[in-house]
Amino acid sequence: MDIYLKLFEVLFPVFFIVGIGIYLGKKNPNFDTSFITTYSGNFGTPALVIFALTAGGVTFDIFKEFFIYAIILLTAFGIVGLIFLTLMKKDYIRELPTFILPNTGNMGIPICLFAYGELGMGIAAAISSLVVLLHFTLNIFLAKRAFDFKTIFKSPAFYAIIITVLLLYFEQPIPQFVMNTVMLLAYGMIVMILMSLGIALTQMKVFSFKDAVITSTGRVIIGPFIGFGVIYLFSLSGVSAGVVLIQSSMPSAILCYLVASMYSPKEIVDNISSTIVVSTIMSLITIPITLFFALKYFY
Repeated sequence: MDIYLKLFEVLFPVFFIVGIGIYLGKKNPNFDTSFITTYSGNFGTPALVIFALTAGGVTFDIFKEFFIYAIILLTAFGIVGLIFLTLMKKDYIRELPTFILPNTGNMGIPICLFAYGELGMGIAAAISSLVVLLHFTLNIFLAKRAFDFKTIFKSPAFYAIIITVLLLYFEQPIPQFVMNTVMLLAYGMIVMILMSLGIALTQMKVFSFKDAVITSTGRVIIGPFIGFGVIYLFSLSGVSAGVVLIQSSMPSAILCYLVASMYSPKEIVDNISSTIVVSTIMSLITIPITLFFALKYFY
């Protein structure tokens, strides 16, 4: 019975806040989330990276270890995506981000926080930091089908990761006033971005349900099995294994849609929108199942 109570305690806050966003989106179909996007990109995400990695007791060695695990996970996700998209005769370049880049930050970090506390949040952030970097680099490169390294140097999250890694490496503590500031910015972003997820679900449309179900299966069904593979390969246990499994089960990130809408043709944007909506809806079923296994066997 305790595990079911824990499951409820972890998922209820996340799904409740997403529900608020769905309510706001239904009430006002033209709800403008551009402020949330701007805030998250320039302030919220960098603050979340700094706070999660430094407040969670994560050392440089832990960060390095899970950053490598993240590379392996995302590479495996990419291989699955290439297979799916090639067989479906889709644009395997522009639509690949929906496979490679799961929603490890906006959904994954809060769930890991509620499930495993600050250490779980810190490990989740180590994995998510690579996803954040790829959003502002690989995601844009694939959407544009062109390399533009200026996007890296324009990203505040890039500098936040570099600074935080240096602080971890040299074991330098962050002043308390800075920690208090990034904590407020980070938690504020989590709340707003979860609500924006709900709002986006009411605004984005499914243009090809059958194709979206197939691609979403590759994201939220096969994803956890890849996570299990990494856990087995590296003999992970406890919080480490649980976080890897949870982060592997996340749906496609909404930022894939935002980037595609700026750089890709409408047909591609519609396909990405469909995958995000369907994978997120499917995750309402798959995440509780994955979380159940994580709490039962890796706690």
